[in-house]
Amino acid sequence: MRRAARLGGALLLTLGVAYLGFGVDRTDFWSLFTAFTVAFAGYLLIIRYGDGHGIRRWVALGILLRVALLFAFPRLSDDVYRFIWDGHLILAGENPFAHPPVHYGEGEVPGADGALLQRLNSPEYHSIYPPVAQAVFTVAAWVSPGSWYGAAVVMKVFLLLAELGTLWLLLRLLGSFGLPRSRLLLYWLNPLILVEIVGNLHFEGLMLGFLLLSLYALTRSRYGAAAGAMALSIASKLLPLMLLPFLLRRLWGRSFWVFFLTVGAVTLALFLPLLLGSGFLSGFGNSLDLYFRKFEFNASLYYLLRSYGFYEVGYNQIARFGPLLARVAALTILLVALADRRTDWRSLPGSWLGAFMIYLLCATTVHPWYLAAPIVLSCFTPWRFPLLWSYLIMLTYTSYTTVPYRENLWLVGVEYLLVAAFFLLERRWHQKERPARVSHGPRL
Repeated sequence: MRRAARLGGALLLTLGVAYLGFGVDRTDFWSLFTAFTVAFAGYLLIIRYGDGHGIRRWVALGILLRVALLFAFPRLSDDVYRFIWDGHLILAGENPFAHPPVHYGEGEVPGADGALLQRLNSPEYHSIYPPVAQAVFTVAAWVSPGSWYGAAVVMKVFLLLAELGTLWLLLRLLGSFGLPRSRLLLYWLNPLILVEIVGNLHFEGLMLGFLLLSLYALTRSRYGAAAGAMALSIASKLLPLMLLPFLLRRLWGRSFWVFFLTVGAVTLALFLPLLLGSGFLSGFGNSLDLYFRKFEFNASLYYLLRSYGFYEVGYNQIARFGPLLARVAALTILLVALADRRTDWRSLPGSWLGAFMIYLLCATTVHPWYLAAPIVLSCFTPWRFPLLWSYLIMLTYTSYTTVPYRENLWLVGVEYLLVAAFFLLERRWHQKERPARVSHGPRL
């Protein structure tokens, strides 16, 4: 029975992920969601019946699926075109933050032509991708200047290497924390991670690789290396900035100044090539401002406030509520971090998980790949609600069945209500468990 379940799980996961990588069209929601359901069912079978003492076969399966997806052009996201555009701008000596794509005329920048411009989802907005990501875009455009597919494969190689690093770091960290190493499968075989990171080219994979490297270095008291890795994580995606307050108490009296000064210096050095170019501060600042004041997708608290705003004044008040929620998230995370009196490293991933959840609850935009961080951090905790969320969030792809896209707010409500209900059930279960069991959590 267990053997059949394991084989069936591997088959279902492989078939589902293969279709999502090579055959699906994101406008065909029911095919997409059915394939993801098949893959997720296989994932659950492996998690439930997989041999916790023989995870090599499952690690190998995860590697093989990622290598296969290396050669699949992104089908569920069009962000890849902006990555290629930014890469060509930098190769031409242009600062990608200085002007939005619509600023450039036909043929003005080699490789960034009208055909590519038409594929961009926000050509009127400045770039928002930090320097480490921009460096990868540039390498891809340089290696494959005439092929979008080739450039995508080059970028995926970087993400594949980052994922392999994450795998190694998960093994090391779980072992050092005294947790079952089989927990790494929660991340390694999660269909959302497989499809959205290497499959659809999202740089959360790079951010998480550097973040876990920083955590690993911290547990080894290598504070300079930890700071450098944290800076690289920040320069891949800006989100790790919100995690720094949780290190204040843990580093106080150790190498506090070494760590934070090094993070600042390395981050500044990474941003310096872009800072020296004209228009970076205004362009990047404008992009961040627009992110909170303009974009909305699959939100929770913000959608409740938006409904209130429509009732109150009759129009969308995202320009008011977006920045307000961003400040609420930042202040809440800071207060939670200052109230956290723990100084051990083992509890840090759980604190970071809480920070990401606060951020996501207050965000105006929550795409499926935003859950990569909660999923990997949940491996170190007893919480499993991020795994349920990683399935339910795929309901958001109903939005792409129409042009322009339109969300089904009933499905958004179902998504968040089910995740909240499962979280409350988990919380109640943990409260009933003995303290020792709560500390270590379930086996998987």
